[in-house]
Amino acid sequence: MERLRRTMMFVPASNAGMLRDAYIYGADSIMFDLEDSISLKEKDTSRFLVYQAVKTIDYGNVETVVRINSLDMGGRDDVHAMVRAGIDVIRLPKTETAQDVLDTEAVIEEAERQCGREVGSTRMMAAIEGPVGVLNALSIAQSSKRLIGIALGAEDYVTSMKTKRYADRNSEEIFFARSMIVHAARATGIAALDTVFSDVNDMETLRKETEMIKQLGFDGKSVINPRQIPVVNSVFTPTEKEITNAVNVMNAIAEAEAKGSGVIALNGKMIDKPIVERAERVLALAEAAGVYRKGE
Repeated sequence: MERLRRTMMFVPASNAGMLRDAYIYGADSIMFDLEDSISLKEKDTSRFLVYQAVKTIDYGNVETVVRINSLDMGGRDDVHAMVRAGIDVIRLPKTETAQDVLDTEAVIEEAERQCGREVGSTRMMAAIEGPVGVLNALSIAQSSKRLIGIALGAEDYVTSMKTKRYADRNSEEIFFARSMIVHAARATGIAALDTVFSDVNDMETLRKETEMIKQLGFDGKSVINPRQIPVVNSVFTPTEKEITNAVNVMNAIAEAEAKGSGVIALNGKMIDKPIVERAERVLALAEAAGVYRKGE
């Protein structure tokens, strides 16, 4: 596992105070938004604010992401400024095809070469926000080695589908899109990030929705308010019981190997490869989240 991505917090690029303080709230990633949340007249100023923030503020272990505008709407300038600043990840908006990723990658490489940054060091994430992108999710996920994940943007998606978001945890209107995105991510070994939950006062439904998307296989969820971070993080952090079970599985493997036994069992149940892989993932997540240390 490369790193935790339980929560990715949206930060409007025009808000200098949030740019300064975004890393203190406990999100695994922070995403500076230069696209939808910024008016046309604020685009240049906001780009400069993010550039200065990334250049001068120590965000510690928090991953820094920027959602750029489309290449024909100022995205080229966004890319060059963010690459020079040292951003970790460029997030593409409204990705519909693999070519969208490749076109942006070419601009990123051009920027890296011009500013002397190591080619390939700037990572990418593709936001899928429409039916064409959903149907092309696998080819998008396969398109570049720079891609660390794909994310669902539900508001544009449901509008394109002539429906709307419904306030229940099942969200049938986006179930197909979620399934396509998480399958594409799992098939290519990259992260899958779920869409935002817009009601910042309804923590109970947020928790239920997060539990559901974890069950589907997502790695994390985008958030729009710092108060949502502890809820989402807690769902994606292994529990003490899960950690104990995983440790017991790994101990059973070690004991069987020490005895030279090819049969591994725990509490009367056979331990096969999928169980081992799940246990390894639980411990990796727990260690990354700081709730488990190997050997304890």
